[in-house]
Amino acid sequence: MRRIKRDDCQVFCLDSHPALIYNQSMIEKMLRIGRLYDCYGALLTENQQKCLELHYLQDLSLGEIAAELSVSRQAINDMLRRAEDSLEQYEAKLNLYSQEQQRLQSLRELRRIIMDANGSSPVDPALLTLAVEKIDDILKQEMRD
Repeated sequence: MRRIKRDDCQVFCLDSHPALIYNQSMIEKMLRIGRLYDCYGALLTENQQKCLELHYLQDLSLGEIAAELSVSRQAINDMLRRAEDSLEQYEAKLNLYSQEQQRLQSLRELRRIIMDANGSSPVDPALLTLAVEKIDDILKQEMRD
């Protein structure tokens, strides 16, 4: 297997046939839609949920989904776009995913501070104060949410 880089895509070739094409922005989109679906999937219609699950979780093509649901490929494409738009609109209004990401970032920073304090001998009081302040920030954020 060899890898060829073109623009923002990486093409993995088996012999001389392109086997897989990974586009970084497409992977990021898939991850984002998956995470938004975790937050807001219950707010979508059953058909939108099924389409997103088949496309993003089971990795079926639009044609395969269309055949399974007995509708046109264009209908599946439209339903996916509407579902994705709905998820983005829910996030724009509710910010659950953004808040979760902020909490995770704060916890990562807190972990780093504690690890730094744990590694210093003797324990640096300034690092412990910083850790307590970070905990206070996380708690204040949780109280607002």
